[in-house]
Amino acid sequence: DVLKQELKLPFTFLSGHIHELRIHVPWTKLGSEPVVITINTMECILKLKDDAQDDHESCGSSSTNRSTTTESIKSLAKTRRIQQVTSTDPDLPPGYVQSLIRRVVNNVNIVVNNLILKYVEDDIVLSVNITSAECYTVDEFWDRAFMDILAPELVLRKVINFSDCTVCLDKRNASGKIEFYQDPLLYKCSFCTRLHFTYDNLNSKIPSVIKIQALVESLKLSITDQQLPMLIRIIQLGIALYYGEICSYKDAEMEETSSIAKETTIIQMVAESETGIQGQHATQYQHVDAQLQLQQQDGDDGQGWVSWAWSLVPALVSYSEDGEESYEIDENGIKINCPKSAAPKDPVVSVGFYCTKASVTFKLTEMQTESSYYSPQKVKSKEVLCWEQEGTTVEVLMMGELFFDCQMGFVGSKALCLKGIMGVKDFEETTNRSETEACFFSCGESLNSKGLTYLTNSLFDYRSPENNGVRAEFILDAGQHKETYTEIAGVQRFGAFYMDYLYTMECSSGKGSVQQQDVSTNKNEDLGSVQEMSTKRLVVGPMEVRLDSSSVHRILKMVACGLDHEYEPYSKSKSETVDESRILPSQEVAALEEYIPTRLTCITVLKTTIIITLADFNLLDNLLPIILGQKNSMSTLNAPHFHPLRPLPALRIQVDKVSLEHSVPMYAGQLVPAVSSLNQPSDNLLHHCYAHCYVKIFGFQAGLTSLDSEGSFCPRVLVIPPFSTAFYGKLLRLPSFWVKRPFVPTTECIFELPSLTLQATRAQTLLLQTILQSWTHNTGVSLSIDESLLKDIFRPSGVKSQNPLPTLEGSIQNVELKYCSTSLVKCVSGTMGSIKACAKAPGRSDGAKEKLIPLIQGPSDTRELHKSKW
Repeated sequence: DVLKQELKLPFTFLSGHIHELRIHVPWTKLGSEPVVITINTMECILKLKDDAQDDHESCGSSSTNRSTTTESIKSLAKTRRIQQVTSTDPDLPPGYVQSLIRRVVNNVNIVVNNLILKYVEDDIVLSVNITSAECYTVDEFWDRAFMDILAPELVLRKVINFSDCTVCLDKRNASGKIEFYQDPLLYKCSFCTRLHFTYDNLNSKIPSVIKIQALVESLKLSITDQQLPMLIRIIQLGIALYYGEICSYKDAEMEETSSIAKETTIIQMVAESETGIQGQHATQYQHVDAQLQLQQQDGDDGQGWVSWAWSLVPALVSYSEDGEESYEIDENGIKINCPKSAAPKDPVVSVGFYCTKASVTFKLTEMQTESSYYSPQKVKSKEVLCWEQEGTTVEVLMMGELFFDCQMGFVGSKALCLKGIMGVKDFEETTNRSETEACFFSCGESLNSKGLTYLTNSLFDYRSPENNGVRAEFILDAGQHKETYTEIAGVQRFGAFYMDYLYTMECSSGKGSVQQQDVSTNKNEDLGSVQEMSTKRLVVGPMEVRLDSSSVHRILKMVACGLDHEYEPYSKSKSETVDESRILPSQEVAALEEYIPTRLTCITVLKTTIIITLADFNLLDNLLPIILGQKNSMSTLNAPHFHPLRPLPALRIQVDKVSLEHSVPMYAGQLVPAVSSLNQPSDNLLHHCYAHCYVKIFGFQAGLTSLDSEGSFCPRVLVIPPFSTAFYGKLLRLPSFWVKRPFVPTTECIFELPSLTLQATRAQTLLLQTILQSWTHNTGVSLSIDESLLKDIFRPSGVKSQNPLPTLEGSIQNVELKYCSTSLVKCVSGTMGSIKACAKAPGRSDGAKEKLIPLIQGPSDTRELHKSKW
């Protein structure tokens, strides 16, 4: 109960117990030896708070329960303030006893053996088992020592070692039992966590900078087809909790519950007024006596060792309320009013996770029955896909509610095909295929060539400021953050992938960030006093993707397994109710004109190569219906005998750069109803009521190639020369509010293409048609390829053909297409600068020149058409 009230977690504890608790206190050496707290077998079971519990805690069944709950929560918060605030100045120098207590607390050694944490929801059972975890204080070299906070560093370092961490994800039946245990997600993984606390002065109770970072040398994850939808469900839970959408669809039910509670309160008030003055006083005295008795019981029994231990933890979250005064309690129990002290500044918290090498293996499971009839069924898993990653970094920097930044990246990664898929033994041990053929995705560089750049400025980097006795400086300004952490800097540090998510809340005056206590009041009184901003930037380094039958079937099989569930979404879209009588005040209109918070997402992909090969086998008819939602339409699976086709023709696509920008209003549910209520909204307000998307593609080109028996590709035969294009689209948010505004566009798209050229011979056209038919027609095995056709397309280097084939070439220039739709009209328009189609007869070795036969050409000057000269 103490943890739930203090941490305000969205979870509730179903059960929890500690088998054994030992506290070793060296009474004669408190100043030189640590206090050791040992916990043996600690188990906690959590679940998400349900609707009934939320309604019971928030509304209650009656006004009496509601008032009692509110008073109890306030009394606990006040009791905590009384225990912690003993003077008006929190940084007064402590006495000898306080100094000794602080020294002992800073060096407490905590050992937990056999820690078990479980989370249950629907049919999901997530369990984390840690064999041993130990926390102790270290010196500047991160070695175990007995330390104290000393000037001028004013730092405290700790280390937490986790041994044999195992994570399991299983499915339970309706009775709550697990019939078949899946393979563990993570099995016996050990890692180290370093903690670094920086204080402003010797008397500070709360550190100003908290840095917590963990390093894992090797992380091997395993996911089965049954665990994949459950893992996606848990990830969706984390996202819903972060954005506060976990209970958005319960608002209607909560409103109904609150209205019933109000009616019950009115009935009770009427009943009390009819009982008379004597009955009212009697009821009041009985209520006071019961409340005093409950307070006495809470003081005797409620103050257990957990409450006492939690009272020693410094309050990182303020409990200040409007209209309350700070006070102290003297020896006689008399309340003494004290002036309000300044609210504590939010500490800077930096959390990091680093992994040297990580791998994720996807497995398919099947039921296996023993020979005996009464033998139990067993689950047999087979590895089909593996993702390997090097140099992974996840860093989070935050300061209260005003600043939050999350950076992710990794140095290199690759994906491999393993064993067989859907009965096709394409990568079994008997096939003797190389690792180069099994790898269908590669991105970034290797860790040996890149170095330890992923550990830059971390507690595990010997060059970091904390490891050299220097106080670290953090960038907490949005403008300076964007100038420092650019896309180029992210690619230089990682190489394969880089993501930066930034959220800031600043004062509109531009003088810096506002205080946390001022945010709530300013957001209600003046919309323009607080400016919020959210930016996501993703950069993908040079990568190569090969889409063959083995990789495509494995990817689609993972997608089909991820969609194979019946979970209800955590958040549902609210019904849009249009309030036509609402009039927006002029002050709010001016505030919206000044600043409107938006969410901006920028994605950049550099130097991408995509190779689409001829399908060796095609069983997509068994996967696409499941992905499209047609789960009942399952055809019989006839796995063909696999034989690799060599040479294997393929289409090679290269793109120099792809840039995507997407912006959407942060609070569309409040912005759109406000702007739609205006008679003549400005262009700026209308612009922010749309979701905008910009896509730019540079250096797109495509050609034909072939994979030989040695696993290498022959030189490319160009079919589409390099070209660039751009696309812009905007979509109106909440269109139901604009039904009576037919002039407002709901969708608008613009497509621009400066130039595009296609050139191909008859042999190249037939090969492209064969590659397309191998994926669209379910023939089971691959189509046969004529060797003469391949010889006409792919000629040996340095050898000229005596009879080159004619080429058909077409090109268009300055193409612009526009699409616009409103609630009444849809309009499409387009322009084209020029078009040309011609046939080329290349020159021969006997001296014949190249001939150009135009088929279509425009625009053309036809003024001299009637003359013979034309």
